[in-house]
Amino acid sequence: MIRIANGQGFWGDWLEAPVRLVEQGPLNYLTLDYLAEVTMSILQKQKQKDPSKGYATDFPTLIGRIKDAVLAKNIRVIANAGGVNPVECARAVHKLAPELKVAVIHGDNVLDKLDEWLRAGHAMKNLDTGEELSTIRENILSANAYIGAFPVAEALATGAQVIIAGRCTDTALALAPMLYEFGWKQDDWNHLAAGTVAGHIIECGAQATGGNCQADWQSIPDLANIGYPIVEAEPDGTFVVTKHEGTGGRVNIDSVKEQLLYELGDPKNYITPDCVADFSTIQVAADGPNRVKVSGIEGRERTPFIKLSISHSAGWKSTGTLVYSYPDALSKAKAANRIIRQRLSDLGLHFDEIHTEYFGVNACHGISAPPVADPAEVMLRIGVRGDSRTAVDRFTREIVPLVLNGPPTATGFGDGRPAVHEVVAYWPALVPRELIETHVEVVE
Repeated sequence: MIRIANGQGFWGDWLEAPVRLVEQGPLNYLTLDYLAEVTMSILQKQKQKDPSKGYATDFPTLIGRIKDAVLAKNIRVIANAGGVNPVECARAVHKLAPELKVAVIHGDNVLDKLDEWLRAGHAMKNLDTGEELSTIRENILSANAYIGAFPVAEALATGAQVIIAGRCTDTALALAPMLYEFGWKQDDWNHLAAGTVAGHIIECGAQATGGNCQADWQSIPDLANIGYPIVEAEPDGTFVVTKHEGTGGRVNIDSVKEQLLYELGDPKNYITPDCVADFSTIQVAADGPNRVKVSGIEGRERTPFIKLSISHSAGWKSTGTLVYSYPDALSKAKAANRIIRQRLSDLGLHFDEIHTEYFGVNACHGISAPPVADPAEVMLRIGVRGDSRTAVDRFTREIVPLVLNGPPTATGFGDGRPAVHEVVAYWPALVPRELIETHVEVVE
């Protein structure tokens, strides 16, 4: 049995979680999931400005904090913190933890291969819209392939204590140690599916241990000291989801099932680079306090394609807010919305979208929200999106004037005009699996 924990569900997750995981109990592997789709475009821009950037900068600092525990307990760390620059990430780790051996995985960053593939006839159509990639080629910011667990397992075979990947799948971080430790083969579909499900359960960190959990959330103990999830994996593909003893939060069937539903489309076809997992075969059972056993998972052959995560520039946006207070708070906010839209129209400004929300009334639930007769305060949030930065910038100058020339009792404008931001859009696409080539490098 091996113990695999995940200490980061996204870049920005609780900084203390991985430190506590390595200090508060036994572990064999610590995984850290930093990357979201839009994150890659941000990192690509950083690298273009500075060739030494383009990775999750929190990661080297973390390794510096936990290196003594990693060495003392023989814990191996696996992270997708490399972003678009895993080698520089590894060098930053070496500066803070020179005693650790670091390996990186190359091959996911395919930005410089897109034109070659387009010429070869690979349309890389948007999986949602069917559009061909050529229609937005000049606006592409980043392009990365979702690589699976086998390259990560290859990196573990180097003996490195820290493994740094770029855009590998979230589930690969946990599946890779099982491949390495248990010797599972490329076509052990049920085992690969089991490891994939284990990775899916812990990929979002504390969502599996009571964080963001709807079921009986008021009774979840000590969320301020919540324990992050640990998988106790067996060679036969069964595993237990748990957390360190004495930590806050809760692991039960409800918390595990809620996480199983996270980002789930067709439950019979959970597609990864490693296999297709059938979530309808998952069996969960209580296995003691804060322990859930997962078994019975079946999988099928992987598809002949690899998914690409491509981001591209898609115009500009800005969002501003004003708060209106009792009495007639909602009426005031609605009047302010009408005034802003009238003034934008009078200026001849056109946008792809104008969107308004009323916080305190229906911003989260829309028309399904319960009626609020006379709210004490309402936040008006209004945003625009369009191709013209000039038009969006002009919108930002129409909000604060309402403090004096609009409905009464406006407040919450201390930050002044809202900022204009570039819209980064996501473009999912497929390419034949054989186009993606990975290799491992031990960074000295």
